[in-house]
This record gives sequence, structure tokens and C-alpha cells, in this order.
Amino acid sequence: MSGSRYTEHIAAALMAAGMIALGSHAQADDIKAPDRIKQAGKIVYCSDISGPPLGYFDENNQPIGSDIDLGKEIAKRFGVQAEFANTPFDGIIPALQAKHCDAILSQLFDKPARREVVDFVDYMYSSQALLVHKGNPKNIKSLDDLSGVKIAAENGTTIQSLVEDQNKKFEAAGKPPANLVVFPKDSDALQALQINQVDVYGTTLESAAYFMQKASDVFDIAGDPFAKILTGIATRKDDTELHDAIQKAFDAIKADGTDMEILKKWHLEGDTL
Repeated sequence: MSGSRYTEHIAAALMAAGMIALGSHAQADDIKAPDRIKQAGKIVYCSDISGPPLGYFDENNQPIGSDIDLGKEIAKRFGVQAEFANTPFDGIIPALQAKHCDAILSQLFDKPARREVVDFVDYMYSSQALLVHKGNPKNIKSLDDLSGVKIAAENGTTIQSLVEDQNKKFEAAGKPPANLVVFPKDSDALQALQINQVDVYGTTLESAAYFMQKASDVFDIAGDPFAKILTGIATRKDDTELHDAIQKAFDAIKADGTDMEILKKWHLEGDTL
């Protein structure tokens, strides 16, 4: 990808902005959490805390990231604490259904099939990207170039499904499929690229931009970002009270500018709704 095109797509994610302290906002009188949340004094989110900059652990093993900040801000509007249950992404909806948490906050893409089983409060956009070694030695520009190429992805993610669909196209065209290697955590998939076990690492644009920011001398983003999609907080179908409360809290967070503060802090303002 040329420097200008790369900048066009993810400059917002990589801009050298300073850390912005989140403002202090009083709990709105009309934002009321369900009684069970108030009584527990907390809201529990299922989150796969392995994908920076949205959710990952710092050097003190504390969860940080834009999703983490948003979850804490919603909890503050409810007048309760936020708790994050670290959950593998491929099992995150079953964990919600089993009531291991109150909601999912983990860059979960709002897809029609998922709307059959959960409700969403959309809060940002996300896209997909292909991270490669510096210089892009395999000359990868899109999914069409993955025939015979070894690619890593986290289990249960959209990029995994996209590569699997691409392999069906390769099969129909009589071409070798991509060699898709699936890992339980996003960080494991990245490590596979770092140690040359794979040629490509498929992930979200947000994570790819973060890794580029940290190691631009090691990685490149191959081609253009693709598959832009809404991303949401998920709640159980039978939990409309919590869904409506989260929607009202997010609307207030967006209206008073706190949402943009969070996105700017993590260089993600280009993903705003």
C-alpha cells in the first residue's frame, strides 16, 4: 500500500495525538440500570481481552483499551462498577447466553445472524485488514491473493469466515486454498506472524493499526482495509431493560462528547458512528 493510501484509510488510528483524560460526567437522572445491576453494584461484560487497542492487558495485568473505557463509562452512568470477564472470542455469545456476564463488549460485529440470538447497541465502525512482514514479500493486496498463502486468524472472528469463504472461491476456480491457521487468541495469531510461522495475519483494522504504530519497521498493512461493519454491545434477547438502558447511556455518552474523547485517546476517531 502506498504511503498516501495508507494514510487515507488509517491516519486517524495512527495520528500522534496525546493521551486525553476522560471528562467527569454526572450520572443522568433518566439513565437507570435494571434493579439487578444496581443491587449487584456492578455490570459484568464478557470481553476477549487480547486485541489492542480495544481491549488488552497492561504491564500490571489490568484491562485497558477503548472498549474498556467505554464499558467503565457506561457503568459510571449507571452508578455502578464495571467488571470484565476475560472470555475467548469463539465462546463469547454462549457465555452471555449462560449468564456468565450481563453484556458483551468486545468489538462484536453486528451481523444479521447474530441479531437472531442477541440484541445490539451499536457504538462504532470496524474494518478488516491483512498484516504482513515489512515490504510485503508475498505481494498480498487482498483476499484474492491468498491462494497457497499461510494466514493466521483468531478463532470465531469475521476474518476467519472471510478467508473460509475465499477458499470456496479458490476451490471453484481450481486454485490452491489459503492455509488458514486458527488460534484461540488474537495475540497468538500476531505472534505467529512475528516468528514467521505464517505469511499473513488477518485481524481488524483497529488492531492492525495499533501494531503498525508499535512496530512500523516490522509490519506493513497489505492492500486496503475491507468489510467495514457496525460494531455493538450485545445483550440477551430477553434482557430488553438492560439493552434500553445501555442504549440510553451510550446516547448520552455520544451527545456530551465522551465517546469522541475515548476514540481520540486510542487514535480511533475515524471509527465513530
